[in-house]
Amino acid sequence: MFHDLIGIINAINGVLWHDYVLYAVLSVGLLFTLWSGFSQYRSLTHGFAVVRGKYDDKKDAGAINHFQALSTALSGTVGLGNIAGVAVAVALGGPGAIFWMWIVGIVGMALKLTEVTQAMLFRNTDDPENPQGGAMWVCKKGFAKLHPSLGPLGVVIGFIFCITVVISTLTGGNMFQSWSVGQVTKTYFPAFPEVGAGVILAILAGMVIIGGIKRIGAVTGRLVPVMCGFYILGALVVLAMNVGKIPDALRLIVLSALPPALGGESANPVGAFLGGTWGYALYWGMKRALFSNEAGQGSSPMAHSAAKTNEPVREGIVAGLEPFIDTIVVCTITALVVLVSGAWNRGSAAQYDAPVSIVQAVNSAGAPIANQWVPSRTDVPTKNAEAVRTSKEWRAGDGVFLLAFGESDSRTGRDVHQIAGSLQAGEGGSLEVRWTPFVSSTEPRAYDNGLYMNLAGPALTGHAFDRAIPGMGMLIVTIAAWLFALSTIISWAYYGEQAVVFMFGKWAVMPYKIIYCLACIVSTMGFIKTDAELDAFASLGTGVMLWANIPIMLIFGPVAMKAYREYTAKLKRGDFHGHAYPSITDVAEGKDVE
Repeated sequence: MFHDLIGIINAINGVLWHDYVLYAVLSVGLLFTLWSGFSQYRSLTHGFAVVRGKYDDKKDAGAINHFQALSTALSGTVGLGNIAGVAVAVALGGPGAIFWMWIVGIVGMALKLTEVTQAMLFRNTDDPENPQGGAMWVCKKGFAKLHPSLGPLGVVIGFIFCITVVISTLTGGNMFQSWSVGQVTKTYFPAFPEVGAGVILAILAGMVIIGGIKRIGAVTGRLVPVMCGFYILGALVVLAMNVGKIPDALRLIVLSALPPALGGESANPVGAFLGGTWGYALYWGMKRALFSNEAGQGSSPMAHSAAKTNEPVREGIVAGLEPFIDTIVVCTITALVVLVSGAWNRGSAAQYDAPVSIVQAVNSAGAPIANQWVPSRTDVPTKNAEAVRTSKEWRAGDGVFLLAFGESDSRTGRDVHQIAGSLQAGEGGSLEVRWTPFVSSTEPRAYDNGLYMNLAGPALTGHAFDRAIPGMGMLIVTIAAWLFALSTIISWAYYGEQAVVFMFGKWAVMPYKIIYCLACIVSTMGFIKTDAELDAFASLGTGVMLWANIPIMLIFGPVAMKAYREYTAKLKRGDFHGHAYPSITDVAEGKDVE
């Protein structure tokens, strides 16, 4: 039944993430980039001054300062998408995926500015100490402002958007994070049960979200700088050890991203990498970047709407910093670690002593199953010395795969495929491979005799660190995964809460929080087994929000752009004087606005 559900979700994702959808999002980002006169510049200059507290005023409506609002939004974006998502993009789309992540990051700055400015213009400040905002309020108040008769339509569209928020909250904001933490923890600590990770995350998240946005802002204001600094410092150590490889990695990123007509070169299959066309690099780069920085998704406006300010555009400019920090900085650092370490196109971890034949799979009665194939060997060869150095000996539960020639794959442009399996304890305590049948209308044949480690998401990033310094992956990735996941779960809990309040009122908040915390546990109970299944849920959540939010952005784009031009005109005239910078500690803790 679960397999059928994944099939249905993948079919929906095929529509949500059609190539034309990606082109549309990219075009909308480019539209607002040009419309705003390259607002990215304002975010990278004026935005830093705002975040630093120069314009904070305790008399303004709101619950948290600009820095805490940015931290809360960043805690929702700088998460396991930066560890797991980037690794998935490189593993499947190749180095060229990073180039398209950069493009999404740049135009995403304009998307963020626009959607947050809209949210600030139409936020609900009936309770000045706890303002509410987001695309649902843009619809409710914006349509009514266009014409009173459109008010009910705005409420309906806002309700639909809230449904997509709840879907994304439970999938990408919660399940993706919890499952990934369980997986990376199990990788390094096999005795620790995955569901244990879910229970701990549920308890920690519950302790924070029960206190509302002020407690969330206080926690994220401290947590985000620490977790980003810790992760980046560790990554810089690896890059310093491989500094000579960085220029070639950057060159590979650009060449693999461009079509041949522009001088690009498709990434060829090497080791564990199956190859990829530039179009496949674009697909995975944009998809993972949008999941990571959430530009155009409509999530972070709900966090920014709690900011203390009487200048809506000011918070929009601050929001433009999110994709820059998330994608241009953190995602790029992760990608370079994966590339320069060679983890993305790693060689086999073990070799069979003879060619492996691939035979037709059979059912429980021993009858052949049409179009399903498995390798003939289930024994596990000894790991080579290098694989042992970076990842220890084989253990039950490890994922593996064999490479095979088969039908041409239009996505990768190659005829090389993975036949996946997992290691299980056999008779006498020895390990054996339990293969997942490979579906093909033609008989595949083995590519080589190698048995490869199947490293999903964060495990691949951890392996990249371990290739530089054995044991470093366990330290850096495990700690970062827990911190990143917890911060994202906390922020997305607030987003879902805002949607629930809009739809049902405040009475539904506590039941929602209970269900949300339980979702952390459910996602680690073994129902989700592969990163492909995980990606199906995460993509569904991101996709439905994009489809709902982008049209809203376009409808009220003129309102946001008019307000932006008026604000920048005042800025150029020197109308905003600000005050002396408060201490960094006061800004981080929100004391400058208490």
